[in-house]
Amino acid sequence: MNCNNCGAPLTLVWDKTYFECDYCKSLYFPDENKDYVHSLEKATDVACPVCQHQLVHAVVEETRVLHCPNCKGLLVNTFVFFPTILLIRSRINGPELPPRILDKDELKRELECPICHKPMDTHPYAGPGNIIIDTCNPCGVNWLDYGELYKIVNAPGRNQINLM
Repeated sequence: MNCNNCGAPLTLVWDKTYFECDYCKSLYFPDENKDYVHSLEKATDVACPVCQHQLVHAVVEETRVLHCPNCKGLLVNTFVFFPTILLIRSRINGPELPPRILDKDELKRELECPICHKPMDTHPYAGPGNIIIDTCNPCGVNWLDYGELYKIVNAPGRNQINLM
């Protein structure tokens, strides 16, 4: 990736989630998609479990994730998943999405974990949003298809989370 200002290479500033030009020191901030993902466009050696494209590093709020630039899916650590949802909800305004009926046909999908290559557990997400997610408990990751994080964050009752 090159600088729009001078054409020199851009370097990812890992602790700041943006790029800096090696020559003119200009900064580049990646755009956010519908699922609050800022793609850092730095490739990994992990393949997307849906379309097999190489996942890239990305950020959702302050959480490091892997993101598919092709199908826009998202691989997120299970331990930071819920706190990330709460953080996004604390920063958004606007109406909640209307209630959604769970599509049970989505439970039939079988994905392979992109880390350990074993079958992921396909199940309904336990929080609001009525979506199906894929989880690899041994690796501690969740796979969300494009738009699913948006549905969780903006679900009816999103601000009535019971932590008990």
